[in-house]
Amino acid sequence: MRRYARTLVTAALTTTVVAGTAGWASGSAQQAVTGAPVGAEAWRADGLPDAERMTPSQVAAYFDGLTLDRQQELVRTHPSVVGNLDGAPLRLRYEANARTLGGRYAGQQVLAFDPRGRGQVALVSGDLTTAEHVAVIVPGSDIDAGNITPLTDKAEALRRATHGRTAVIAWAGYTTPVGVGLDAATGNLAEVGAERLTRLTDGLAATGVPAPSLFCHSYGSVVCGLAAHDLKAKDLVVFGSPGMRAANVAELRTSARVWAAKDPSDWIDNVPNVAFAGLGHGADPTAPEFGARRVPAADAPGHDGYFVAGTQSLRTFAAIAALPEGGAR
Repeated sequence: MRRYARTLVTAALTTTVVAGTAGWASGSAQQAVTGAPVGAEAWRADGLPDAERMTPSQVAAYFDGLTLDRQQELVRTHPSVVGNLDGAPLRLRYEANARTLGGRYAGQQVLAFDPRGRGQVALVSGDLTTAEHVAVIVPGSDIDAGNITPLTDKAEALRRATHGRTAVIAWAGYTTPVGVGLDAATGNLAEVGAERLTRLTDGLAATGVPAPSLFCHSYGSVVCGLAAHDLKAKDLVVFGSPGMRAANVAELRTSARVWAAKDPSDWIDNVPNVAFAGLGHGADPTAPEFGARRVPAADAPGHDGYFVAGTQSLRTFAAIAALPEGGAR
């Protein structure tokens, strides 16, 4: 009887979480992309260090020990590995990915590209090596290498709002849910995404890039919440969030400043903030008891409008990106 009751409760919760808003419970199950970069077997066969086992700091140290000619040789012979090694010199990653991609994303700085599954990509707007500040935008559902424009539009809007002083990474670096179905109601994809996001920030730190502000949209805020305790970041900004898999800021165990935004017209407000049997993502980060700093967003239109030009949310995002690391909390 107890097992039957639990089944009923779980089924009811699934229906509540996945169908909390009429018409949005749709989406196909996704398999998260994991493991070493494409081409890692050939890399290892050439006697090179295991790309999957090296930390970003070890990657940085390895490339520092190579001559410029040897670095260029690796770009030519193993571009799909070099282009995706967090901790490798940025100029080498851009060059390697340009080789791998040919004319795709022509003229753009591609920090990472993985063709597996729906494809993953990270595009950089600005110069990470000279920018005063750095931001990373972590997307929610439906973003991938073939549907990157909604994310790059946000990156460009933020860069313009900071008057070019912030370099922005549009990071489609994990397998996102498709639609807002069961994948979006569980943390499975977010757990893999959190590992990849952590490695990204470790790699930025290893190459001397300033600690970034992370802007985490919708399901991306689940990714940021799960990664929070390991991220090398100065700010975590969540917006349109279904929850961060934490009851409050203290549970995130992060030294970063935590901010949250939700506009009155965002349908995410109709999604119940519950967590049970792996379903749901917990407390609303904009609730006062959560303890995040509130970002004004009264004029942002809908779930995807936080980067619209002229909105309070975008102006505040730009101000957050410009804050010094380790400022008043």
